[in-house]
Amino acid sequence: MTIFISKSPEETFGFGEQYSKNLKSGDVVVLNGEMGAGKTVFTKGVAKGLGIEEEVLSPTYAYMNDYFGKLYHFDCYRLKNGAQAEALGLTDYFYAGGVSVVEWAENIEEALPKAYKTVTIEKAGENERKIIYD
Repeated sequence: MTIFISKSPEETFGFGEQYSKNLKSGDVVVLNGEMGAGKTVFTKGVAKGLGIEEEVLSPTYAYMNDYFGKLYHFDCYRLKNGAQAEALGLTDYFYAGGVSVVEWAENIEEALPKAYKTVTIEKAGENERKIIYD
């Protein structure tokens, strides 16, 4: 595991953009962190790094937002288990060729692919974040 200390939302965005350079088609990134930690800011950076110009919004009510098949941004907060994710067809996107970023992945842990990357964002101050990643 590696640690990056972000001093601002802009740095978290920039880290996401740089992190995306190491991602390839089909990668699944499990994104951990409490509400307000900066998960969506990080994902916006990943989207920018993947060449997506459209504004990235948290998919809390949609479960998943598809950005041109390049990025699938999941929010599994309201799901109870992996079976629900499978029934909704969400797990199909893990194998659809884009990069998947999954918030609240612990709710669907049994439905995740065997191999995935993990990014954890922890609040370390008002704007400071500790980003732990592999």
